[in-house]
Amino acid sequence: MPKTSSPQVAAKSKRVPVTKARPVAAPPRKRPRTLRVAKRVWYKPLTWRNKQPVPAYRPLPKARKLFMLTLRQLWSQKRLFGGIVFIYGALDLLMVRGFGGSNDVTDIKGILDTLGHGFGGKLLSASATFLTLLTSPNSSGTEAASMYQGILLLICSLAFIWAFRQTLAQHKVRIRDSFYQGLYPLAVFFLVFLLLCVQLLPLILGSSLYGTVVSNGIVVYWWEKAIFIAVFAVAGLWSLRMVTASVFALYVATLPEMTPLAAYRSARKLVYGRRLLIWRKIIFLPAALLLLAALVEVPLIFLLTPVAVWVFFGLSVVALPIVHGYLYNLYREML
Repeated sequence: MPKTSSPQVAAKSKRVPVTKARPVAAPPRKRPRTLRVAKRVWYKPLTWRNKQPVPAYRPLPKARKLFMLTLRQLWSQKRLFGGIVFIYGALDLLMVRGFGGSNDVTDIKGILDTLGHGFGGKLLSASATFLTLLTSPNSSGTEAASMYQGILLLICSLAFIWAFRQTLAQHKVRIRDSFYQGLYPLAVFFLVFLLLCVQLLPLILGSSLYGTVVSNGIVVYWWEKAIFIAVFAVAGLWSLRMVTASVFALYVATLPEMTPLAAYRSARKLVYGRRLLIWRKIIFLPAALLLLAALVEVPLIFLLTPVAVWVFFGLSVVALPIVHGYLYNLYREML
């Protein structure tokens, strides 16, 4: 008799087809949420500017503290900076200014003394002579002297900036190193300086337009003058807004492997959202220098007019490292 298999053996003998598991699709990644930037519309000026959030900047120090810090730095390295100032003053005297000019100031003071009497009149004439020194050019007036003055300004500015950077880094610096090693970014520095000059064109054009319409009698009524004054103010603010970044781009341009556009973009990021605060810091510098110069020059003009001319020349030479030191310290605090 044939053997019959049990139901369990029959079930085992049957092969159950194995189904492959389907791969589970990964959940879609959520994109990070970003702020929607307003679309720029050409006929809506408020949409032209891409408003970005203002970073949480560190508070800047007081302007008077920056000024005193600069004076202490110059005094602590008086041999180094004094040598650069001496070279700059000697070259400026030989190539730009010359050895004349004291007789003209003496004649101007003599004319002004005849207009007033007593101590008050002489004091007013000394103050007016000081204003004449401020407004009169330091060069001899020739094109060659102006060119030499611009070249000296660029070269000595680079020397002062390099000396400030190295002394703040606690490096030992010699006077000749400031000129030999400090001039390597001359091309980048010069291009940024040209950009700064171009950005001053709205201010120059606005002032020339206002002076032309007023001197030629084109505008008569007060509302016409108010319109041209408003145009001049808008042009001046426009130039001032652009120049604020370019001034600090001059110091960024002295860094190694820097290009003019990269320096300007970095400076724009530094001043973004705090231009009004920076304007207050910058305005303090010429005000302080003018006050110190007046305290020194007015008594000298009152007593020794020929000597006051040479002292004013010395003060104008010393003012260059003070300006660069103040702006460089402000730049470091903005980082």
